[in-house]
Amino acid sequence: MTALSVNVNKIAVLRNSRGGAEPSVLKAAQTAIAAGAQGITVHPRPDQRHITPDDVLALARLCHRQGVEYNIEGNPFASARGSYPGLMDLIRQARPTQATLVPDGDGQLTSDHGFDLHKDADRLLPYIRQLKESGVRISIFMDAGTPDLELARQLGIDRIELYTGPFAEQFGHGDATPALALCRQSAVQALQLGIGVNAGHDLSQDNLGALLAAVPNVLEVSIGHALIGEALYAGLEPTVKNYLAICRHR
Repeated sequence: MTALSVNVNKIAVLRNSRGGAEPSVLKAAQTAIAAGAQGITVHPRPDQRHITPDDVLALARLCHRQGVEYNIEGNPFASARGSYPGLMDLIRQARPTQATLVPDGDGQLTSDHGFDLHKDADRLLPYIRQLKESGVRISIFMDAGTPDLELARQLGIDRIELYTGPFAEQFGHGDATPALALCRQSAVQALQLGIGVNAGHDLSQDNLGALLAAVPNVLEVSIGHALIGEALYAGLEPTVKNYLAICRHR
């Protein structure tokens, strides 16, 4: 079964839009875990427009206590500024199950491409070594069809997270066959190299089943934007359970 990691960034967006403590990121995570989610994902950004460093640490304590996976996403090159201590320092403090490295720029609205390892491998290597020394599983955000999987193996990457935005866009237009073929190609190659496969971005109840049916051995999907949007209408607990049912019947 593919594991579901619920991204709670959007809960923090709502909270921050008004100030104060509601809606509670911690309570949303607790609800998702109680509904059966196997993990929680956050993507703290330097501008703290949603998840804050305090959220990262509070969620770490919750996930460790509940025995579920904790996945922290972000750009390892993002340095400390103001009250943001930098991604690597947050990971050091939180000790998540997994760190997913994403090549987001500071002003980027959302993730929209994977790493180019031919360009970034040398810069990434010290961070990868640091994560390995800490015992944190390393995932790296990659485009479907990437030619860089052998480089990922050489760097010691444990998993890739396939960027599924193009798949979701094609699915919405009625034919996702080309994007699914690239996702499958990359997943098969990764598995042959001993690299695990995660997937994420713009996944929803509408398109998740098609992805899991076409792409072999996806270990984990990280879903936030669509899941939280759907939960506004159906409730968070039933929405998480709907996703888990899709993951079970891949």
